[in-house]
Amino acid sequence: MDDGWILVDNAHNREMAERDILSARHIGLDTEYDSFRYFREKLCLIQISTESRIYLFDPLLDIDISFLGEASANPAIVKIIHACDNDIRLINRDYGFRFKNVFDTYRAACILEDTGLSLKSIILDYLGVELEKTKKIQRSRWDVRPLTDEQMDYAALDTRHLIDLYSRLKERLTRNNLEGEAQEIFDKMATVRWHEKTFNPNGFFTIDGYDALEECQKFRLKKLYHWRFETAKRTNTAPFLVLSDRTIVDLSKKEADTVKSLGEAGILSDKKVKTFGSEIIKMLGQVPKMAW
Repeated sequence: MDDGWILVDNAHNREMAERDILSARHIGLDTEYDSFRYFREKLCLIQISTESRIYLFDPLLDIDISFLGEASANPAIVKIIHACDNDIRLINRDYGFRFKNVFDTYRAACILEDTGLSLKSIILDYLGVELEKTKKIQRSRWDVRPLTDEQMDYAALDTRHLIDLYSRLKERLTRNNLEGEAQEIFDKMATVRWHEKTFNPNGFFTIDGYDALEECQKFRLKKLYHWRFETAKRTNTAPFLVLSDRTIVDLSKKEADTVKSLGEAGILSDKKVKTFGSEIIKMLGQVPKMAW
């Protein structure tokens, strides 16, 4: 395999990727996504390896990648993925692609009762190759453009050895008469679907500081907790980035009735007051007086 990677950011690279991927017998697949800052996980990169190259597809670019749906649904092409759940869920959610003939290296290793189940551990055990991957890059902002070469090197590395790893794992499954069991699991994983986060109406009970609040303050916290969830959903923002638990507890203790008094309380930043102040005051104004 070529040691580099190709960013599919123009028609020429897209056509080359399409020819290579659709003619392949095996492809490795991985994704990078941000599940930390968003209410709905944001798909940020799709990495696909063939026997000859690694291709990086940027979902944030205006490039037609519909041919990947043809590859994912083609039972003649083995899709090799490590812990495929979220990869399949997000690709299906964003593109509607369906998957057939999936081989999950994580679940294969589980069936074989291997002790190290991370991709790094499995590759070291089966191929004798040590991946050089840093937490700093793993936790970097995959949703910010442009991506750095260091980020794309990191992303490409996740698929570089998948085809070789598949061959070793498949051989071991066959030798131990575990292919049938593995295939049942792989087929089930190919049908997983994404579901939006659901609201837990009793979640505010577990917030640190709840027990120390007065009854009227607990009622205000409940309202703030529900408002935060709906705002996070509406703005596609992680709830803690809308308002932290500590902040909604502190707000529940205040009886601010204007945006000005809310700002003067010193709990919210000026930006948060400007963005959410009116909503918070309006929402808390709907709390029945009996709750005070």
